[in-house]
Amino acid sequence: HPRGATHGCFLLFDTPPAGGACLTHLPRIMSAGAVSAVVAGVPGAWRAVNVSSKRGTSGSARSASLTSVRAVVSFGDRQALSSAYGFFRVPPSSHNTHRLSKPTRTPVTPRALDAAQPFDFEAKQRRSVEKKRALKIGIVGFGNFGQFLAKRFLVNGHTVIATSRSDYGDVASKLGVGYFRDPDDFCETHPDVVIFCTSILSTEATINAFPIQRLRRNTLVADVLSVKQFPKQLFLQRMPDNFDILCLHPMFGPDSGKGSWKDLPLVYDKVRVGEEKSRRERVERLLSVFQDEGCRMVEMSCEEHDIQAASSQFITHTVGRMLGTMDLAETTINTKGYESLLSLVNNTYNDSFDLYYGLFMYNKNATAELSRLELAFSQVKAELFDRLHTLIRDDIFDEKTTATGLVSGNGKVVTNGTVGMEQQTAPSVSSVDRTFKDRLIDQVNQGGSLGGSIDSSGEKKEEKKEEKKEEKKEEKK
Repeated sequence: HPRGATHGCFLLFDTPPAGGACLTHLPRIMSAGAVSAVVAGVPGAWRAVNVSSKRGTSGSARSASLTSVRAVVSFGDRQALSSAYGFFRVPPSSHNTHRLSKPTRTPVTPRALDAAQPFDFEAKQRRSVEKKRALKIGIVGFGNFGQFLAKRFLVNGHTVIATSRSDYGDVASKLGVGYFRDPDDFCETHPDVVIFCTSILSTEATINAFPIQRLRRNTLVADVLSVKQFPKQLFLQRMPDNFDILCLHPMFGPDSGKGSWKDLPLVYDKVRVGEEKSRRERVERLLSVFQDEGCRMVEMSCEEHDIQAASSQFITHTVGRMLGTMDLAETTINTKGYESLLSLVNNTYNDSFDLYYGLFMYNKNATAELSRLELAFSQVKAELFDRLHTLIRDDIFDEKTTATGLVSGNGKVVTNGTVGMEQQTAPSVSSVDRTFKDRLIDQVNQGGSLGGSIDSSGEKKEEKKEEKKEEKKEEKK
């Protein structure tokens, strides 16, 4: 309500539809006196209409209001708007003529552009806040896993730079990542975060050769190795005391996490973070990338991580590599369990052997888990053979196949895992009086192998003789 004789207010509407909607609220404020309502968006000019309160308005207020109205709109326009909205009181034309003859105050003419404004304060503020929240993330080691993380960092609005021993300039350019062949140039850009995405075996050499002194004094350093005690000790020994340290382990990779990261675990340990609010917020912004992608966030000490990882990740990779060496193939009768095994092979056997060796070499708990796995396999195998009844099998399998050189408990020749019809001299002690386990031991002692597999020692000797003959022929030539 501007001060003065008008005792009214100016209501501005951007477009006729919006104006029509807003004009319905005029009765609420009509009790304040004369109101000059300005409706924008009408072709040709601004339209103004005077609304007088039903309760009455002082003469001086009405006079000043009508004067301002006449400055911008004609009586015909006011009458048209009155009929459109129904609650405008349009004074008679005599009022207009009478008022024109009297000296009045200089009217206040509203001025505005009937167009979208060239600025957006809220959008600018939002971009400013997002820019402050964005991190400059440096990745050391731009291989498969480094590229895998860089894509998600970029999607979340962060700036990514990278360096590596190999030349990944073309790949980085396609992804929108700044690439530096020289680590010194990389460090002089002063990234907020430096993440080491190297292999386990090369991490120590990479950190020792990295120009850490060119980074900012409060840089946040992190790793994504599959073992955690080893990089933690390296960081504490090599990094300056004012560096923040964060150990990360995404429990997934380019194969298992190529789609969504939802419910995939991320283990992290805030080894050392400064007390300043900005440094703590920086750690949270980095972790929020994984949280926003749907990861299951697990805060855990590096020591506890290695204990649990040896029982889960190392065993998983071991079994996957064992199955991978068997060359498992798709069948027409795949079961769900078999498909799970094939998926396990695809997720583990494609990884480099250096990764698997690093899981074993740099986790002191892996040796114990490997021994447990081997012992468990031996126990299962022994249980199978302890319950194997050869005498019953003789009645079931009665086919002639290639002889293996082993003797079954009833004195028949074992042929290709089955028992043939040919008879062979039975053991000196009656097979009926001896257990099957004892007979298996005798077969192993006689040169066979547990489970009836072929003893290939004789064949190997023949192969060696043939190889020597071939070598002599080559020498003569």
